[in-house]
Amino acid sequence: MDDSYIKIITALLPLAAAMVVFEVNPYHALIVRGILGAIAVLLYTVLGAPDVALTEGLVGTLLAITLYAVAVRSSLVVRLGVIQDLGNDPILDEFRKIFSKYHLRLELISYEDIETLQQALSDKDIHLTCIQAEPSQPYHTLTRIRRLYEIMEPQLSASITRLTYINPQPSGEK
Repeated sequence: MDDSYIKIITALLPLAAAMVVFEVNPYHALIVRGILGAIAVLLYTVLGAPDVALTEGLVGTLLAITLYAVAVRSSLVVRLGVIQDLGNDPILDEFRKIFSKYHLRLELISYEDIETLQQALSDKDIHLTCIQAEPSQPYHTLTRIRRLYEIMEPQLSASITRLTYINPQPSGEK
């Protein structure tokens, strides 16, 4: 009996694992993780361990991917605090364009006044604030996260917004 197909299936495991590790897009990495699990299930089945294959398929792959998908979906969000609804303002398109390169979603959070907006930033409820003092002036964007500042600084035009990094005083663990 020729066992070359077992060697080929076995060689696919480290290849798929390397693809998971080096994939930049987290959603694509989840898909490749599913493929990795399917290859493992196939190999276990061919080697005569259907019980292990069933466990790997249901627990190792299906459950892990579901939990990873929930974690990825909830953690790749940038929360932007605003005073009024910005609607289809060009600054929102600019933010979305910048953050989409890093697979981040932009979530708008509206606040009643500047005091509650600043309090939300210092309480770490939001990552950015975007306010406009006068309709004719550019926006002023504050961020408390150094990495967001580093991402946005070279890409934002000064005519659209003035970007500032602040280090908020810790008001409690969050």
